[in-house]
Amino acid sequence: MSRTPLSNPTDPIDALLSAHGLRRTGAARRVLGWLLAHPDTSYTHAQLQTALQSDGIPGEQGEGAATLDRVTLYRLIDRLTQVGLLLCRVDASRVRHYQAMPASVHALPHFECQSCHRDQPLQGALQGNALDLEVAAQNALQALKALGYQGMSLDLAVRGVCADCATAATSSTSRDEAVS
Repeated sequence: MSRTPLSNPTDPIDALLSAHGLRRTGAARRVLGWLLAHPDTSYTHAQLQTALQSDGIPGEQGEGAATLDRVTLYRLIDRLTQVGLLLCRVDASRVRHYQAMPASVHALPHFECQSCHRDQPLQGALQGNALDLEVAAQNALQALKALGYQGMSLDLAVRGVCADCATAATSSTSRDEAVS
């Protein structure tokens, strides 16, 4: 029985999957494609599953076509993370967030709000200091490599209260004091 190939060797997503030793399934192309199309957004497993379902992109076509179930998505994002195609962060509530791994960035600074739990990238906020951060990240990784550690990435998480939540808290406090 002849099956139509699911992959296109000239497709950049297929090339990435192949280069990292992964099968070029419809599910893998779909998940990686979605995350690459939204590089500045991190998704929890549930958010990613919802986004993929609401996107209306069909799953693998042909024999055995099925929707992307929860377990398959878990396994797939784990594999994509293990080979370095996805960045996985764990927030203060111990929830994993996944996003496409930028090729040129070794340290992805981000801010986790302890109040609203938003995860916000800090690249734009750091502007001139981004180069200093990149140099510090490279120095840390080189020092660890010299000690024999391998396959490393660096995740810089700053935790606190974001400006929006801090403003809301200040406004609420001011209103409460005015009422008293």
